[in-house]
Amino acid sequence: MAWAVETEGLTKRYGSITAVDNLSLRVPHAGVFGLLGPNGSGKTTSMGMILGLIRPTAGSIRLFGNAVEGVHTDSLRRIGAIVEEPNFYPYLSGRDNLRYFQGIAGSSSLGEVDHLLEIVGLTDRANSKVGAYSSGMKQRLGIAYTLLGDPDMLLLDEPTNGLDPEGMAEVRDLIRQLGGSGRAVLLSSHVLHEVEQVCDSLAILSNGDLIAQGEVSDLLSRGRERIHIRTTDNARAAQILSALECVEHVTLDDNSILATAPSDRSSELSAALSESEIYVTEMVSSRMSLEQYFLEITGDDLREAG
Repeated sequence: MAWAVETEGLTKRYGSITAVDNLSLRVPHAGVFGLLGPNGSGKTTSMGMILGLIRPTAGSIRLFGNAVEGVHTDSLRRIGAIVEEPNFYPYLSGRDNLRYFQGIAGSSSLGEVDHLLEIVGLTDRANSKVGAYSSGMKQRLGIAYTLLGDPDMLLLDEPTNGLDPEGMAEVRDLIRQLGGSGRAVLLSSHVLHEVEQVCDSLAILSNGDLIAQGEVSDLLSRGRERIHIRTTDNARAAQILSALECVEHVTLDDNSILATAPSDRSSELSAALSESEIYVTEMVSSRMSLEQYFLEITGDDLREAG
């Protein structure tokens, strides 16, 4: 089984508004997969359709290799999910909240609850009322909730939203651990730094459209680097570099040129300029960050929250 989630042409329209347009996702059966995009890009709607909470306008969904339609009960038993934010009874303890939801699922194993509290680092506060929990503790308890029944996949919608830096770091560490445990974690986020730190692969959404998809390391490296160049004639140099097949993007400012090209082609850029009697006075390469990659392929300004 190659994919935990596979969608083809998944689309959701609300009247004249298209929230998700022709989305084809491939979420691996293990590791952390990120849905990256600004608020309103279609992340939560996509998760809702995968969970059967929102009826698609068009397209198909396969979970764990099986085609599904509508409310897919058998597949949902293999998924633990939090969409938007976890809601618990504030007057109950963390342990009692988990035991309540465990009972709804038809299980009564206290050992499972205590084990999950240990996994998310809440053993010492298991008997404290949830109303006294910090936002980060509530998020970790929410992740423990998704792990009830030992699901094959977790869906986490903006799990660090509203947290302080310490809480964000705690939740990121926990998600990394879960992604390394052999299960699939589908994480939606608008925080570039978060996705770059915890995700093995990702899909980038913008205005409901899928812009890019693949392993994070592959999307960022692919042998491509941002090359800052200064020459004896920057204006002509920018024209020449733009015509080279190996150069993907070229921008020019008053002092330098910024080109995106494979990391092993720098000498080819210099040679092409020399043939036109334009000489390089400075050339500095740097690997592209996720933010730089996002800005380049979408033209949108997506920044870290918090």
